[in-house]
Amino acid sequence: MTDQYWALPDGISEALPEESWRLENLRRHLLDIYATWGYQMVMPPLVEYMQSLNTGIGSNLDLQTFKVTDQLTGRTLGIRADMTPQIARIDAHKLKTEHPNRLCYIGSVLRTRAFNEDGSRSPLQVGAELFGHAGEDSDFEVLALLLTTLKQCQVPQITLDIGHVNIFRSLAAQAGLTAQQEKIFFDMLERKSLPDIDAWLAATKLPAAEAEMLRQLPRLYGKPDLLEQASLVLAAANPEVQAALAYLASLVARIQQEFPDCRIHVDLTELSGYDYHTGIVYAAYAQGSGREIARGGRYDGIGKIFGRARPATGFSTDLRVLTRYWQAQAPQPTKIFAPADTDPCLSQTIQQLRAQGQWIIRQLQGDTVKTPQDAGCGQQLIKHGNEWIITEV
Repeated sequence: MTDQYWALPDGISEALPEESWRLENLRRHLLDIYATWGYQMVMPPLVEYMQSLNTGIGSNLDLQTFKVTDQLTGRTLGIRADMTPQIARIDAHKLKTEHPNRLCYIGSVLRTRAFNEDGSRSPLQVGAELFGHAGEDSDFEVLALLLTTLKQCQVPQITLDIGHVNIFRSLAAQAGLTAQQEKIFFDMLERKSLPDIDAWLAATKLPAAEAEMLRQLPRLYGKPDLLEQASLVLAAANPEVQAALAYLASLVARIQQEFPDCRIHVDLTELSGYDYHTGIVYAAYAQGSGREIARGGRYDGIGKIFGRARPATGFSTDLRVLTRYWQAQAPQPTKIFAPADTDPCLSQTIQQLRAQGQWIIRQLQGDTVKTPQDAGCGQQLIKHGNEWIITEV
């Protein structure tokens, strides 16, 4: 069997010319949008020490990270699987402003396992993070920027699945769950296994009011008006739960007002990233897609290990996924064919045209390309007297 040296590893992709131009043009388009919102672009390195990459994002990221040994120091490096910790490091250690800091990024990440629907282990991660503000305004701004991003990419019928991790976290504390019990219950919530939850609560000696609220929690999902029902069902909950419900209701109302076409699904057991999120958490879906196309939430305190524990909220998505919906075609000049001629006037003409943004394909001596059509050109340079002029093919 002949070795297939051209084959790529599973889940690793490349972009050929047409797709590359689409990706690059969408990248520029999104960065231009983010700039109008005041978000500054940063470009963190592809590899960092593992201690930095794992900060505050939970154990799952460690499993997703490819690890290599630095031949200069012998220390373990990681190839980034998520850019969020890097952006937090930049905010906390490099920029050091006391004011709100808005940062955006687009770059490749590499993961040991795929969790996108297309099986990709090398997404082009797009994201925006807002540091230094802990209120509803910053959560709303980041969510609005995400929804604007998806609308600009022409994502059809966006559904936003939103929750608040402090509802379960505070209920678990009120019920007196041990760390192990909280972990067991969290696993059942993730699976939405109602029979297991009912049986577990029946067998666990918890106060009746708290047990009932925990039993009802996985049943509290649906349209935004569900939050009114949740306030009644969780009326005996502590002030932290009530504050989280009120916060969620206020935020959802603002989203509905500014983005009336966005479908909102409230799920009080939406707990993705539970080990590091500290407030709202959400995922966005497109019509016809069973998997999320974007994710975000609040994760205050992530910069603590870098010397500054800052409030933080942000989102991320995948540029390759967004290009599936983006129908805009970037204008491309007609390619102009230049013959293999050493005339200095031709070289000067080519330089002038390229400076104007024209695409010039210059024939090479002995090249197999004999005609403009061979080079995919719709125009050509022809000598007329002492000048080289453009003519249609």
